[in-house]
Amino acid sequence: MVTSTFVTGVTGFVGSAVARKLVERGHHLRVLTRPNSNKANLQGLDAAVVEGDLLNPEAFEESLRGCKYLFHVAADYRLWVPDPAQMMKINVEGTRRLMLAAQRVGVEKIVYCSSVAALGLVGDGSIADETTPVHKIIGIYKQSKYEAEQAVLKLIQENQLPAVIVNPSTPIGPRDIKPTPTGQMILDCTRGKMPAYVDTGLNIVHVDDVAEGHLLALEKGVIGEKYILGGENMSLRDFFAMTSKIANVRPPLMRLNQKLIWPVAIASEWMANRFGIQPRVTREMLLMSYKKMFFSSAKAERELGYRYRPAHEAIKDAVDWFRQQGYVR
Repeated sequence: MVTSTFVTGVTGFVGSAVARKLVERGHHLRVLTRPNSNKANLQGLDAAVVEGDLLNPEAFEESLRGCKYLFHVAADYRLWVPDPAQMMKINVEGTRRLMLAAQRVGVEKIVYCSSVAALGLVGDGSIADETTPVHKIIGIYKQSKYEAEQAVLKLIQENQLPAVIVNPSTPIGPRDIKPTPTGQMILDCTRGKMPAYVDTGLNIVHVDDVAEGHLLALEKGVIGEKYILGGENMSLRDFFAMTSKIANVRPPLMRLNQKLIWPVAIASEWMANRFGIQPRVTREMLLMSYKKMFFSSAKAERELGYRYRPAHEAIKDAVDWFRQQGYVR
């Protein structure tokens, strides 16, 4: 018997990787796309396409009917937005209403893609996990993902929502068509346009490993539990050094203090508001960079059998894909 599975976010980076893994496992897909979204990541994907918007998930409730599983991967993932309220509506209220719609039509199990942005952070180079307390949240994206995760947890506790939560760290790899903020850093570095860096750290993971983690969460994950899907912790300096070596370009050698870049961030935000472009650096990004985003995937490894490949392989796949697709001249 063919299992019908509904997936949101398939035109995006992580969602398209999840969808491909599901097809490999024999799932029959119904996938949600916005009418005006870039459909490049749907090429070659065997799936029934449903058009809709997370601002009104009830409109595609009937398309959810008959699906055994739901993977909710879609989110507004930007580190700066001109209208924070819109991001909150999509990421928080849209998620909550989608969960309720799925439960109404009898979906048996849900995998909700949250983010390590919703988790607590030590920040001093120590490694955080699913139990690290959340204190101060910096940035509208992190705030939206935290509140969305809390909304899902509340529905699990109060409505018996059959959901498992996964928290990807910083995915990179092929099909990053936008690209994501981290993909843009790889792209800038590959183009030789990354002259300097700040002292921070991040957790790098291949997008296909994150996708595999989603399926493991469906197959083995416990309802109500959270699982970090991460990879290798590394400093931003080492990240750029590795990327530069793979791309055969000169690495950024200058380390800048965040305070020195503050005026640049203010000017970048003004330009973004004035001309409707995405800023390369904002004050919130600088504030976030004061803490190293190091995480452990030990729980997912132990309970789900999750594994991740070395960061070098993830970065190489990302660089190769950007070059193959003409992002780098």
